Amino acid sequence: MKLLLTSGGVTNPSIRSALLQLLGKPINESRALCIPTAQWGHPMCGPASVQGLIAADPNSTWQHLSGLGWGSLGVLELTALPTIGPERWIPWVREADVLLVDGGDATYLCHWLRESGLADLLPSLPDLVWVGVSAGSMVLTPRIGTYFVEWPAASDDRTLGIVDFSIFPHLDLFPTNTLAHAQRWAADIGVPAYVIDEQTAIQVVDGAVEVISEGNWKMLNA
Repeated sequence: MKLLLTSGGVTNPSIRSALLQLLGKPINESRALCIPTAQWGHPMCGPASVQGLIAADPNSTWQHLSGLGWGSLGVLELTALPTIGPERWIPWVREADVLLVDGGDATYLCHWLRESGLADLLPSLPDLVWVGVSAGSMVLTPRIGTYFVEWPAASDDRTLGIVDFSIFPHLDLFPTNTLAHAQRWAADIGVPAYVIDEQTAIQVVDGAVEVISEGNWKMLNA
């Protein structure tokens, strides 16, 4: 699996160029599935925000993810998958070029990635591109820190650990996401961590990590 881990999506030409290289073909020829599941676990999200992602309005917040002009765009709601059987949904994933994984709560998303069986399937999909936004990126890290846990049922802050670093997103976008906040967060996280803004992405291919940015980022606990 090829990873493009972002804070705010495909927000600038550099990140878009990286996405095109990962896809190996134009966006308008690529098949995408968007995953809104993380939104249900966060108190600031709900039906309107999920609708925005699925509607893929090119003039909205989601212009940088589902609104990029995909050749085809479908929805993969992880909470539904255990009830319909893998014989139905696994072909949908195998036929996709990219998963667009939106933000919300990463521990809730992690729970449903495991519960649905998608987490077990991912290692068998070397050509699939994963584009994460916020929690959709953080879920692939070992830990997100209690600072970012919003789902009351989360037992701890551990996530999938597909990569060996953590991510602090939305640098300077919110008053609670400054570098000073990130440094206090990183002191307890125990692994290397990237602090990234909306103009930054972390690309991971075959274990090689590259930061792609037209904005601000910093690595902590190097």
